[in-house]
Amino acid sequence: MAETYTYNPECLLEAGKDTMRFELGDTMVEGGKMTAYLSDEEITAMIAKYNSWNLAKFKLVESVLMRFAYEVDTKTGPLELDLHQRYAKWKDLYDDLKKEADNADAAPAISVDMTNRKPRPPYFYEGMHDNHDCIGLRGGHSVFEGR
Repeated sequence: MAETYTYNPECLLEAGKDTMRFELGDTMVEGGKMTAYLSDEEITAMIAKYNSWNLAKFKLVESVLMRFAYEVDTKTGPLELDLHQRYAKWKDLYDDLKKEADNADAAPAISVDMTNRKPRPPYFYEGMHDNHDCIGLRGGHSVFEGR
C-alpha cells in the first residue's frame, strides 16, 4: 500500500488528519516522505485506534520521537547538521503531552465527543454516591420511620 501525504487547511474545523497535522506542525507535505514526518495512513490509524484526541497525538509524537532518537550530529568540513535539535523539539512536545496526560489522570477533564467535538457530560458528578433510598423523604415520610 502506497503512503500518501496530503494537507488541506480548509478541513481544519473537522477533527481529522488535517487538524492533527496542523497541531503537530507537520504541514510540509509537498515532498512526500522527504518533508513530512507522518503519512496520512499513520495519522488516520491513530485517530481511529484511540478514542482520545490527545492520546492519538501523544502516540504520533512518540513515533516521531523514536525515529529521531538514533540520529546524531554530523560535521563534514563547513557543513554541520545538528540533528539533536529536531529530537529536542519533539521531546519537549512529548514531555508536555505526557504531563498533560498525567494531570488528566489525576483530575479528569471534560471529555469531548470526537465526531463533533461537543462536550460530554462529566463522568463524575456531585452526589453520585448518595443513596437516595436512605437519604431524605420517601413518599412524604422518612425512610427510617416505621422500621
